[in-house]
Amino acid sequence: MTSFSLDTRLGGAIGGKTAAALERAFGMTTVGDLLVHYPRRYARRGELTPISTLPIGEPVTIVAEVRRVNERRMKNRNGSLLEVVISDGNGEMSLTFFNQSWRVRDLRPGRQGIFAGKVGVYRGAQQLTHPDYELFEDEDAARLKAAENVHLPIPIYPATSTVASWQLQKTVELVLDGLGEIPEPLPPEVRARHDLLDARTALERIHRPQHFEEIDQARATLRMQEAFVLQVALLQQRAFVRAMSATRRIPGTLLERFDAALPFPLTPDQVDVGDQIRRDLQGDWPMNRLVQGEVGSGKTLVALRAMLQVAQDGGQSALIAPTEVLAAQHVRSIDRMLGPQLAPELMPTLLTGQLPAAERRKAALRAASGQARIVVGTHALLSESTTFADLGLVVVDEQHRFGVEQRESLRAKGSAPHALVLTATPIPRTVAMTVFGDLDVSTIRTMPAGRAAIETFVAPLAEKPGWFGRVWERIAEEVAQGRQAFVVCAAIDAEALTKDDTADEPAGDTAGEAPRTRWGVVQVADLLSRHPSFSDIRVQILHGKMPSDEKDAVMQAFARGDVDVLVATTVVEVGVDVPNASTMAILEADRFGVSQLHQLRGRVGRGGLPGLCLLVTEAPQGSPARDRVDAVASTLDGFALAEVDLELRGEGDVLGDAQSGARSSLRLLRVVKDADIIAEARIAAEHVLADDPALDRHPGLAAALEHSVGMAERAALAKN
Repeated sequence: MTSFSLDTRLGGAIGGKTAAALERAFGMTTVGDLLVHYPRRYARRGELTPISTLPIGEPVTIVAEVRRVNERRMKNRNGSLLEVVISDGNGEMSLTFFNQSWRVRDLRPGRQGIFAGKVGVYRGAQQLTHPDYELFEDEDAARLKAAENVHLPIPIYPATSTVASWQLQKTVELVLDGLGEIPEPLPPEVRARHDLLDARTALERIHRPQHFEEIDQARATLRMQEAFVLQVALLQQRAFVRAMSATRRIPGTLLERFDAALPFPLTPDQVDVGDQIRRDLQGDWPMNRLVQGEVGSGKTLVALRAMLQVAQDGGQSALIAPTEVLAAQHVRSIDRMLGPQLAPELMPTLLTGQLPAAERRKAALRAASGQARIVVGTHALLSESTTFADLGLVVVDEQHRFGVEQRESLRAKGSAPHALVLTATPIPRTVAMTVFGDLDVSTIRTMPAGRAAIETFVAPLAEKPGWFGRVWERIAEEVAQGRQAFVVCAAIDAEALTKDDTADEPAGDTAGEAPRTRWGVVQVADLLSRHPSFSDIRVQILHGKMPSDEKDAVMQAFARGDVDVLVATTVVEVGVDVPNASTMAILEADRFGVSQLHQLRGRVGRGGLPGLCLLVTEAPQGSPARDRVDAVASTLDGFALAEVDLELRGEGDVLGDAQSGARSSLRLLRVVKDADIIAEARIAAEHVLADDPALDRHPGLAAALEHSVGMAERAALAKN
């Protein structure tokens, strides 16, 4: 029989028609892609799935027994209807087939099998229409083999409406029968220490176990393989960066003058992180550091001090921000912090796509000539027409808004520039280790003095609809005391269902929940224009579809105090700093993620005024959407919320599509549950690479890296 490897194209192993179906359904192209599509559970012969728990509208695979079969002519159209009732011993459901009389020969009462289809409802009863099925052998053979196969697990694979679980099972068996040698990624000492299997046995036992007892050890082996190979790839990338030569940036009088003029002392964490960055910038290789810290913890100040160190010998820094509003805010903030002495020397310059052509040309010339030693912008910094004289530092604000391709495009404009990544979305330790394992991670936890506390309350309209009116009264009361407020909406125009182009997270999962009124910026502005308590209150709107100069004018008017209430989309999520803003109401708060709600809340309480955040929701108590909102109201600790977010959403969302495939396609590894495994894998990977950096004595690991973290993933890792 022809032998093939994990890299063999599926078409060459199983035939073009089946391979095409698998590629359409799951994106599989190689034998390796198929073999990491692991069973999600295992059934027993004779073990019947509880029919009562099947979710309506979802594709399911169940083991059941045929109870009754009835065929009749249809009244309103030609042909026959075959109805087969199956049971799990308690509940029943029906299978419906149109004009397929021949199936009565197979589907006889007493036969058991696997049935797959989409669960529907007809006259109040569950049914599968035209399901796929596979019966357990013919009755005579079944009697002979019953004792032999009674304990044989049946793998149930994640399936689709076009590719059923047992079709995957048969295809996997065919591939395993023809599979040649496969690389052994785990060193013998790691396997021995954790009582793990060799790679071939682990694959055999997860796909076709002979006993249920074999499955756990196979999963444990493959989980460790996944963690180990990923950690080796990340550590190799770190070593690759450290093999590059960087221009040393020595701190000097610019930083001294800046520190001397600061009207407040740095927090202990700002000092510690600043010292780490100062040493990095003087090192032999490019800095690759992630700084995480709460909203308002002073990350921008830390980044600015790094820019001053780079600027000392004429080097330039580029700060890329996700929105024009935030980029403009950064320039104003940096200009203010530098003061009248330093700002003209460093010439902080804004470069965005929506600047008037003449201004944009002037900004681009300042960057290209080196006159502007600090350039702040959006995606316009990535364009081919934007060049730098001596780009020494790349600062990425809110890293989750940018893919690795964009970050690399900016870094490529310098000669091995240092990189500093900022995030106000705290990252759980295991995610940091799994996603950012090739970066050094610094954390700012202490907050600057003078930050007031923020109180957060849920306005649960499902239980207390009258509270909606109280939200507006509460905002009016704050404005009457001379304060300002934000109202945040999930959409620009709810009736047009326009999605805000600045949103970075999908709305919360509302499947199965009652439909709710949608409040967009347009609808709220209209409501407030007619609200008696707002007759003397100055209301303005802000959203991502507005022209750049209009957005900037509104934001500056709000910052000056010329606007009392700003009704906005998530364009205000990051970087907007208005110390007099004391209150924020987030409408339909359940449509936002935990981290995004926490980010938004950080816009208030920034001055000496106590902050108030009202999370308005119609999500019913006990629903996942309501759990998210309640979690945010329960604590101001962003690091605790990051762990909650990970538990509620799962790592697929947390890792995000912007990361490379190697990092976002975890198969068995779960970054919360498997924290200990990831830590063990990290230590083991460090030992292997310390002893054998080129992996000359670990050919199986090198081959597994090439397969699991191929050229595309390696390129993405390098760009990160």
